[in-house]
Amino acid sequence: MQFAARLESLGTESAFEVARQTAEWKAAGNEVFPFHIGDFNIPTPQRVVDAMNRAIENGKTGYCPPPGIPELREALADDVGKLRDINYAMDNVIVQPGGKPTIGKFILAVMEPGDEVLYPSPGFPIYESMIEFHGGKAVPYTYIDNGGKFLLDLDQLKSNITSKTSMLIFNNHHNPTAAESPHDELEALAEICMENDLWVLSDEAYFETRYEGESESIASIPGMAERTVILYTFSKRFAMTGWRVGASIGPPEVMEIIGQLNVNDESCTNHFAQWAMIEALEGGTEMCKPITDELRVRRDVARDLLNGIKGVSVGSPSSTFYLFPKVTEVLEKKGLRNSIELQEAVLKDTGVAFCPRSYFCTPLLDEKEHYVRFAYAGIGLDDIREGMARFKAYCEA
Repeated sequence: MQFAARLESLGTESAFEVARQTAEWKAAGNEVFPFHIGDFNIPTPQRVVDAMNRAIENGKTGYCPPPGIPELREALADDVGKLRDINYAMDNVIVQPGGKPTIGKFILAVMEPGDEVLYPSPGFPIYESMIEFHGGKAVPYTYIDNGGKFLLDLDQLKSNITSKTSMLIFNNHHNPTAAESPHDELEALAEICMENDLWVLSDEAYFETRYEGESESIASIPGMAERTVILYTFSKRFAMTGWRVGASIGPPEVMEIIGQLNVNDESCTNHFAQWAMIEALEGGTEMCKPITDELRVRRDVARDLLNGIKGVSVGSPSSTFYLFPKVTEVLEKKGLRNSIELQEAVLKDTGVAFCPRSYFCTPLLDEKEHYVRFAYAGIGLDDIREGMARFKAYCEA
């Protein structure tokens, strides 16, 4: 008996590999400081939990329409549209069991086998995995570190476009670097997409998770809404990663295809959770302010402590809940070859868990600097301080 050859192209979300190592380390009786995974130790707002319980009590426990309940689709169209100054309607929204399904379904909808797809590296590893699993060629573009602020390498991106390029995956408010494109960079990227007639997947999982300024979507640039599908998720905005509710938002003709894929893949998204999401959207920014306020404090403490370590430097991102410090000097001092060796050594020496850059898509051949990602949504202030003290002791020993 044999398995399908396509499985050789299927990747994984490598943060879960660090989670496995961390769980084993903790099970052996060791203390762990969890900076490795983008999960929360902050509870979902009680108002949303109460709404879910009411929905269950009211019998919202059976099948529902595969595209999502109309009430939630309308609420999402209104909320997402207002925040991005785009006129969306219910036909622009298909509800998903989380944000991640939008990646594979959009690829299936617009990419032919053999097409080339531009994706960010470093970036969320499922991009690369889904492109190659569905028969495409994953072509990476990258970022330039401008003193801890990461900007798109637009020249490198443009040089990778060929007649076979059909799609761009873009993650503003970026995992893992926390990069955020200024308006002129978004306009330049949009111009490239329109000139080359590219479809765009805009992963906006962290659009509302921000501390200063305002978020901007590439779909808001004139001429882009009709070629862009937004990956939307409730997970980060409302501290509800395990609820698994999100949406695909974009042109109705693409949404119709994604709706058909819903029927084939999962029938429908959790019925009673969808009713709770309406309550979440009604609570909106004000309800989520305590979450963002807590994350801001954690960001500031973790950032300052990292910058206080000899050989480590990091910027101050305005969104996401990630820090992406440069650790090249630490690797050189310790005689380590890459960030994976650093991650494994630090875990065993200190109990501090973080993710190496190499776990965020295949590194480019000419990368000279080394980075790691610290997530701070799932770790409290006391553990941040203790974990960073241990990391500092390791780096400076």
